[in-house]
Amino acid sequence: MGMDEAIAARIRMITEAGDGLSGPDLLGFALDHAVTETGGLGGMVHLRGPGSRSLRLAAVHGLIRTVARDWDAVEAAGTSVPARAVAQGAPVWAPALGAGCGTGPALPTGSGLLSVPLITPEKVTGALSVLMAPAERPTPERRAAVEALAAWAAPRLRENPPGRGRGRGRDRGGTGNMLADDQVSQALWHMSDAFFAVDGDWRITFVNGEAERLLGAARTTLGRTLWDAFTRLSVDDAEPDLRNRYRRAAESGTPVGFDVRWPTNQRWYSMRLVPVPNGLTVYAADITASRAREAERAAAEHAAAERTARIGELTDALAQALTMRDVVNAIADRVLPPFGASGMVVQLIESDVIRIAGAVGYPQPFLESIDGAPIHDVSPVSEVYRTGAPAFVESVEAYTARYPGMGGRPAAAQKQAWAFLPLIVSGRNIGCTVVAFAEPRRLDAEERALLTALSGLMGQAIERARLYDMEHTRAKELQRGLLPRALPTLPSVTTAARYLPASEGIDVGGDWYDVIPLSGARVALVIGDVMGHGLSEAATMGRLRTAVSTLAELEFPPAELLTRLNDLVSDLGDNLYATCLYAVYDPANATCVFASAGHPPPAVVRPGHPVRFAGGAPDPPLGAARPPFETTEVALEEGSLLVLYTDGLVESAARDIDRGMRHLASALAGAARAPGPEDARRDGDRGDGDRGEHASLERLCDEVLAELLPEKQLTADDAALLIARTHALASDHIAAWPLSEGPIAAGEARDHVRDQLTRWELAPLTPIAELLVSELVANAIRHGRGPIGLRLLRSEELICEVTDGSLTTPRIRHASETDEGGRGLQLVSALSQRWGTRYTSTGKCIWTAQPLP
Repeated sequence: MGMDEAIAARIRMITEAGDGLSGPDLLGFALDHAVTETGGLGGMVHLRGPGSRSLRLAAVHGLIRTVARDWDAVEAAGTSVPARAVAQGAPVWAPALGAGCGTGPALPTGSGLLSVPLITPEKVTGALSVLMAPAERPTPERRAAVEALAAWAAPRLRENPPGRGRGRGRDRGGTGNMLADDQVSQALWHMSDAFFAVDGDWRITFVNGEAERLLGAARTTLGRTLWDAFTRLSVDDAEPDLRNRYRRAAESGTPVGFDVRWPTNQRWYSMRLVPVPNGLTVYAADITASRAREAERAAAEHAAAERTARIGELTDALAQALTMRDVVNAIADRVLPPFGASGMVVQLIESDVIRIAGAVGYPQPFLESIDGAPIHDVSPVSEVYRTGAPAFVESVEAYTARYPGMGGRPAAAQKQAWAFLPLIVSGRNIGCTVVAFAEPRRLDAEERALLTALSGLMGQAIERARLYDMEHTRAKELQRGLLPRALPTLPSVTTAARYLPASEGIDVGGDWYDVIPLSGARVALVIGDVMGHGLSEAATMGRLRTAVSTLAELEFPPAELLTRLNDLVSDLGDNLYATCLYAVYDPANATCVFASAGHPPPAVVRPGHPVRFAGGAPDPPLGAARPPFETTEVALEEGSLLVLYTDGLVESAARDIDRGMRHLASALAGAARAPGPEDARRDGDRGDGDRGEHASLERLCDEVLAELLPEKQLTADDAALLIARTHALASDHIAAWPLSEGPIAAGEARDHVRDQLTRWELAPLTPIAELLVSELVANAIRHGRGPIGLRLLRSEELICEVTDGSLTTPRIRHASETDEGGRGLQLVSALSQRWGTRYTSTGKCIWTAQPLP
């Protein structure tokens, strides 16, 4: 805990004054000042008694004798506050709840006891306690003051314990005896506050230098009663109740405080009266200056009433402004009319160049002439930017005299008086707002103060708008970086997608989609949603999208891919959940296999059929799911639509997800017909027909969003939509054969490849294709097991696939010069454009891809 500088300085002065004390004098000195510094009712000091079984009362201050007698001895192992402080070696505070309630013997109702241990290097020797009212925990400053006095006194007790010094007994008089010490008297004499003491007969026993200003010189006041001094100074006439206040304080035994205007010098003093066993001590702090400041502050508050109303209006307007243009318009509407101003321009400093952020009432040619001017030129804006202080120019003559190099600007701006107001935000000057007048105008002090106050609001609002614009731009860039920049063009599907950010926040969220080419002309369609929206969710989305792309490259089936993705989400944190739907479309058999983790089911739109949603209830979301995930297979005839979406598209506070899905089905119903360009596609024409089909899907995405999320509807969640039109691979573009067991299989494979490529008019690919399938079949014979199969797919590339019943993954070996084998896959990698391995339900498939001529 810390003390403020004034308290710390006073504690240092007190302890320096008491350096020569020991024994009971030391205890009394520390106790008296602990009570005074905390404004306590009284206090006591307990020290360990013989055998350390009890704590004995060694000093008391301000407590009536009946109370002090009850505290004469307390058990060291008991539950009283002093005993607990000694046992714990730490300060203890407890409200007084009565005898036997944990604080020790009975204390005045509504009070509390703070006990601080007296600690020496060897042990805890006792505790210093202060009784306080009301029974509220003391402030850190008061507690720190008591701890400082206890820490100062404890080591000195070890050097000269009570009973071996100039002992005066534990019932010593407190302040009266304390004043007998010359060092203490000297310290009190030099206090900055007035201090005097009276005995039980109201005779003045001590006055310090400041107190002489109130009561008179010590030589004329010491020994005389306080009432004599009051009469001589006419105090009773000016403050007739002051005498009664002093009497009531002495009789109550409770410190009191009040402010009084002293009649001799007409200055205000804050007086604190502290009763002591043999009298009363009085502290009087001069508060005249603070009272004057309060009066000035009251006048300023009155003068600011109208200002506050205008500032309130501007504050409300700026609170609703979002963009820089909104802020400029709000300032113009709320600031110009009250002052009769005719124009305003906001100029921001960017890289030592003045930029116009917005203006009202200025000719456009003038604005263009000053936009981009260097801040180092001598101008009012440069002056305000450099000094951070407003500048007020009341006429054209004053402007020309002040800025002779810019004498032509007033005429160009069509203005004759100006207020140049700095825009300061968090100690930074970001620019200047200029409020201008069409006629000469001298602003009075109140108007200048109001404009200066308004400039602070302007600066905050303009900076918020700048940050919003920057954050908005950054968020857009982040979202563009995390989502696919463009969907791939694939023969298996034609796709279009949309991402719609939430209306609240910074336009980024956790929704994502992806289209990933796979081997065998297959394609993976993915959509997911990290719960929540914001930068953190967007970053997590990016990690999951990357993970899905990586797992897809490893050719994991949907259920296993989600299992591995679930492990990743679980590792990211207990409170992180995400949904995901992963679908794989195979054009060779026109089927789609998908698995879902907490994600809405895909909509299937088949030509001539009603829209339906495939699959049953989804598994729990990633992070909460327990694999295995359920797999669903859907047949998709040529030209079908597979529609993937996130819950933000179909669910809101005003619409449950079931109603939203029915709404989506209605919006898609018009697309349940075969597209025109399919004949051209089947004939291999990828020109205008393909572009037209893509454009039709783009329009469909827009129509769905417009239907489900109207432009004026605010959304609390972001939404993603991915629509894919599927294209089956023509049956005459697929050829498959079973192969014999043993070495003869390689020859069969070469014959099949040669014959099929001749029929497809792809003879130029035959030599390399024969070599590739020969190596793949040889690898299957040597390292796999039957049955072995061969399949050729003609798509945008020639795909050769060799399957076997083994789950062993082939790998490229680095054969030495003397090895007879180990170079087959190296040859495959060198001759093919791409190659890889995927697992099937019966084993594995090794595939290669060659570009078509």
